[in-house]
Formats: sequence, C-alpha cells, structure tokens
Amino acid sequence: MSGPPAHLAPVGGWSRWQRSWWYHAVVYAQTWRGSVVGAVVLPFLFLLAMGVGVGHLVAHHHGKVGGQSYLDFLAPSLLATTAMQLGSDESLWPVLGAIKWVRTYHAAAATPLEPEDVFVGKLSWVLTRALATSIIYTAVIGIFGALHSWWALTLPLVGGLVAVAFAAPLITWAARAQSDGPFVTYYRFATVPMFLFSATFYPVSAYPAALRPLVQIAPLYHGVALARAAASGHAQLGAIAAHVSVLAAMGAVGVVLGRRAMRRRLVD
Repeated sequence: MSGPPAHLAPVGGWSRWQRSWWYHAVVYAQTWRGSVVGAVVLPFLFLLAMGVGVGHLVAHHHGKVGGQSYLDFLAPSLLATTAMQLGSDESLWPVLGAIKWVRTYHAAAATPLEPEDVFVGKLSWVLTRALATSIIYTAVIGIFGALHSWWALTLPLVGGLVAVAFAAPLITWAARAQSDGPFVTYYRFATVPMFLFSATFYPVSAYPAALRPLVQIAPLYHGVALARAAASGHAQLGAIAAHVSVLAAMGAVGVVLGRRAMRRRLVD
C-alpha cells in the first residue's frame, strides 16, 4: 500500500487504521467521477420512474400502500437497497483483488500497519461512502416530497448501518476466498432476491402468510423497515430496536471474524 502524494498526506498523529482509511480516500479522490451517475443521477431517475410513474398507476387503481402514497412507501426503501449494494460492491471483488491479484494489502501488512488496521480501515471507508451516498439520496427523497418527519435526518445513519451490516461479513468472506466465482452466486441468489422480496416494492401483507417469515428474516428487510420509519416518523420503539439489533449484530460478528480472517490471510 504505497503512500499518498505529499499534498494528500494525512495529518501526523493519525492512528494506523485511520491511515488505512486515508489510503482508500486518496484512491477514491482519483476515481470518484465514475460513481457520480450511480450516486446522484440514477436515484433521481429511479424515483421519477418508479415512485412517480408507477406510483401514479398504483394510486389510480389501489389508492395507498400501507397507508402511504406509493412514492412515500418506495423512496426510503431504495436508500436501504442502495446501501446494501454499496456495501456488497465495495467488499467482494475489491478486497479479493487487493489480497490475491494486486496484493495491495500484503504491501500494507509489510508496513507498521497490522492486518486488523487494513480491515478496519476498509470497513470505515465503506461506512464513509455509505454515509455520503445516503446524504445525497436523502436530499433526492426530500426533493420528491417523500420526507415527513425530522427523523428523516437519521436516514444517512440507517444507510451507514445497512452498508456496514453487509460489508463486515462480506469483507470477511472475501478475505478467506480463493476465487471470485462464488461472488456471482451471492449476487444472483442473495442480493437480487433481497432487492425484490424484502418488502421493497410492496408491503409484507402482500405475500402469502407462509412466506412472510422468510421476508422478515432477510437482513435487507430490517434496513427497509428502518428507512421507512425514519422517513415517515411512524414506528414502534420495540420494532426499531429489533431492526437495529439485527443489523448491528451482523456488523459486530463480521468485525470479529473479519479481523481474524485478515490476519490469517496476510500474516499467518
């Protein structure tokens, strides 16, 4: 992990994991233009097409969805799905590539940085990107008039929590992986089904009774429920605590296992 240019060097006194985080920030500073469309333009177009376009048809034929307009119902859930996608995209191929192909992380482990610093720095960078993207997404949702509570200010935190909940275990997986073949399977049979069937586009009540428990145990469902509650301001404290607990537990387990996995891969 080569050092940043002199004019981008971190302030003295930073901890090791912060220097690892800074490496990712410097790299992103050179490549951020490629993510602008995905972070700004696509959310606007998707809400315009689905929230307004499809929402008009839903309102015309069925009225409200879960007591909300379809735009109000859909918009916060897309923030959660975007956070899941970002957490996955930043954690699979980039981590495996930095370990197996480019060996950037091996170079980092040869410096005073510990493998745990590499892991924490990467996860912290995923959180940083998720917070920034969620702030933009929250602003877009606000432009469409789909925010109805001051609790909507917590939406970036929801996005960050969702991203970390997915990223921590996935970084762990990537740190152990020998090839990227299983990653495609994950996207096909985990990411896409969760995107479609985590009460993102229609409420849990629309599913057959036998399938509802499967929907409600999906990690993304908890993120969608949190985002919806924050945007509307209507939620029970017990339900909020349960959703946060599930996502926080995923992230915590991923951190514990990921630190060990990174050390085994880079040193042991």
